[in-house]
Amino acid sequence: MSAGVSTQQRQREMAAAVAAAAATSGAGRCRLSKIGASRRPPPARVRVAVRLRPFVDGTAGASDPPCVRGMDSCSLEIANWRNHQETLKYQFDAFYGERSTQQDIYAGSVQPILRHLLEGQNASVLAYGPTGAGKTHTMLGSPEQPGVIPRALMDLLQLTREEGAEGRPWALSVTMSYLEIYQEKVLDLLDATSGDLVIREDCRGNILIPGLTQKPITSFADFERHFLPASRNRTVGATRLNQRSSRSHAVLLVKVDQRERLAPFRQREGKLYLIDLAGSEDNRRTGNKGLRLKESGAINASLFVLGKVVDALNQGLPRVPYRDSKLTRLLQDSLGGSAHSILIANIAPERHFYLDTVSALNFAARTKEVINRPFTNESLQPHVLGPVKLSQKELLGPPEAKKARGPEEEEIGSAEPMAASASASQKLSPLQKLSSMDPAMLERLLSLDRLLASQGSQGAPLLSTPKRERMVLMKTVEEKDLEIERLKMKQKELEAKVLAQKAEDSKEKENHCPTILRPLLHRTVTVAKPLKKAVVMPLQLIQEQAASPNAEIHILKNKGRKRKVESLDAPEPEEKAEDCWELQISPELLAHGRQKILDLLNEGSARDLRSLQRIGPKKAQLIVGWRELHGPFSQVEDLERVEGITGKQMESFLKANILGLAAGQRCGPS
Repeated sequence: MSAGVSTQQRQREMAAAVAAAAATSGAGRCRLSKIGASRRPPPARVRVAVRLRPFVDGTAGASDPPCVRGMDSCSLEIANWRNHQETLKYQFDAFYGERSTQQDIYAGSVQPILRHLLEGQNASVLAYGPTGAGKTHTMLGSPEQPGVIPRALMDLLQLTREEGAEGRPWALSVTMSYLEIYQEKVLDLLDATSGDLVIREDCRGNILIPGLTQKPITSFADFERHFLPASRNRTVGATRLNQRSSRSHAVLLVKVDQRERLAPFRQREGKLYLIDLAGSEDNRRTGNKGLRLKESGAINASLFVLGKVVDALNQGLPRVPYRDSKLTRLLQDSLGGSAHSILIANIAPERHFYLDTVSALNFAARTKEVINRPFTNESLQPHVLGPVKLSQKELLGPPEAKKARGPEEEEIGSAEPMAASASASQKLSPLQKLSSMDPAMLERLLSLDRLLASQGSQGAPLLSTPKRERMVLMKTVEEKDLEIERLKMKQKELEAKVLAQKAEDSKEKENHCPTILRPLLHRTVTVAKPLKKAVVMPLQLIQEQAASPNAEIHILKNKGRKRKVESLDAPEPEEKAEDCWELQISPELLAHGRQKILDLLNEGSARDLRSLQRIGPKKAQLIVGWRELHGPFSQVEDLERVEGITGKQMESFLKANILGLAAGQRCGPS
């Protein structure tokens, strides 16, 4: 029975599809920039290499024949546990047997992907396998036989020194971060005091960890100074199968930043993930208890989610469960993302590792079907936009734009920057309402557009290109317009509510008629008389009026008033006189007070209006709003349209305020 026939057929079909795509898109591999090309990047399959470690001296079964046998440099076979007379055959990108060295694995599988970092692309190397299969030895190695991590850092730093030397077009810098995922907690190994970190995703889909320590390195000595102490912070423990078993997933992140020294001053960013996964464990054989049992449960759960992610990618499911585990969330770029990925599956030859070996080979066979789409992370440097300044003449555009201006603008020598930027933006972009944009932002966009045009950039101008930033800007402008419309509707609702309340009050007054009960026999009932009111005139005003020979003194006078008395015996109600006080005011003082009240209504603030009697805070705000909406008051009686005051109430309002205003004094709020 052969399990590699269908795999070989799928590989041939995929190779044909990749060749057809390359022939259609042109010669060579196209580079995709996140700010540039809109076509889909070419696919890159996850490459899988299998390493078979030698027998460990002193272990049980070391004298038994191995359960795995290599056939050539790319295929191997393992006995079928269901039928011992048959074998299961697997084919991968590379197979390294028991006698392979660390240099063979690094040069054959890892070293070729380092050049992609200098192109602004991402790469990742994952070590996978059961516990005790040699994953940590493959990644770290020993001082005599260094593993993938030290060899990759040594070559990468050498490449960056050569490419970033003086006279070369790019300046390069390298930083490193080191973390572990222990029981679903992201811990910074370079800073042991930091707590659990969170994994985020930026607006461009890149996975990042805020607060993760980044150390700049320029030489391999700098790398060792940071990496060796951090490695001692990683969580390890002893089990029956391994005396130094990794109890967490370790991730070394190396970031290469490139900045172009000459125009157009581009910048690139490439990231290298070197991942040492913790091995899956069978607790019956490892003898884990207590904390070790809890650690193995977290490890197996994260590896199970990793298998679900691979299956979802191969089946083309609409949802890939990256967020079900911190490990898969961090590997989102490596599996089905934008990285050149290498999976090194480590297996053991002993027969008691048979089930773990078959499980690791099955996972590796599924993983090599995963398709990634790497692209170049390239953008313009932010400081390029700062020094570029456009003159007023350049911002105004062609002479036709100057002719379209009004005569008043022609007389003024220079227009405002916002108006100039808006006129230039109308020429460059169909985006509506750009005049409401921040002038500094608009000027920077225009500067970038002119810079691209001066370099002979083909295609539409920058502002006319449908970018995500442009969509966000349009959404912001639309939200502002909706907010303005909402405020206008709210103002109209308040005005309608005030008018409805006014109409309701007037209707209630018209329909209100007091009911007079019939009195008992031989009992006289009198109609309730109004309360006596008096306004005390200031003494200063009385003295001033008395000193003036022609002035009329305004005082309270006693005026007789009659009241009606109803009786059962009398056919008509009788009238009896009673005392009542009435205020007499001269027409000149009344006119002068009216004018002062009118000036206060038209020019006074809400605080000034509250100084009038019968005017509270709410009515003062209504008066100010009505004045801003309808203009100044033409006469004092217009106040009825705002407050709903009747004629009698208006007269009492005038009498309550007119004397104090005429005398140059203000009354306190009622």
